[in-house]
Amino acid sequence: MPKAKVTKDAVRPVSTTSAGTSRTPVKINTGGTPTWYKVIMFALMLLGLAWIVAFYIFGDQVQFLAELGPWNYAIGFAGMIVGLLMTMGWR
Repeated sequence: MPKAKVTKDAVRPVSTTSAGTSRTPVKINTGGTPTWYKVIMFALMLLGLAWIVAFYIFGDQVQFLAELGPWNYAIGFAGMIVGLLMTMGWR
């Protein structure tokens, strides 16, 4: 396919004095996520998973797990969901 011919009139020089436009690159400091945030995030996900696994394994033998019954699923999944929601703030 043939290439288009570009004339000198078709290319306009970029004005560096235009009002309101700056061509200077600006570095944005995102900072990153603090370590305590990551620790809490992963701890909640692992704690929720451990709660559900413990309920499956020791649900009959541990008194307070047996008393909670199906609420053990809500507690475990709530921990995992809160940890998962915290990942949206992770940079």
